[in-house]
Amino acid sequence: MIAFCPTSNLFLGSGLFDLTTADSKKVRVGLGTDVGAGTSFSPLQTLNEAYKVMQLQGKKLSPFKGLYMATLGGARSLSIDDKVGNFIPGKEADFVVLDWAATDLQQLRFSYSSGIEDKLFALIMLGDDRNIFETYVAGKSVYQRDTLNPR
Repeated sequence: MIAFCPTSNLFLGSGLFDLTTADSKKVRVGLGTDVGAGTSFSPLQTLNEAYKVMQLQGKKLSPFKGLYMATLGGARSLSIDDKVGNFIPGKEADFVVLDWAATDLQQLRFSYSSGIEDKLFALIMLGDDRNIFETYVAGKSVYQRDTLNPR
């Protein structure tokens, strides 16, 4: 099990994580966020950095693989995928609802997006906390943007 935290690796100068080798050896890898040595708790900003780390190695990180590492892949890497990581009935429902186009730039970029993969890529490259529309914990809404008081 490995937590791939590119902001931590880059901040410490500890090297570029070789996701391709980890995948080839069937190592379970989840996306990690860390401000002890990294720079963000945001999965979107961390995915943005993960993409860049892969680029520096001459490799690509698909938006689908990145999203997987941030969700079910992370749960599998911790052996808690029986409880969290996707929307299968019976699992705990802790999740965020994202707004694809929370900023003017994102709205413009999405107007030129050619499909779901391109939209996910744009979200990963341009996304941040402004994209969080609603947050659920144990199936109950605990935060909704544009409301005066969180629920």
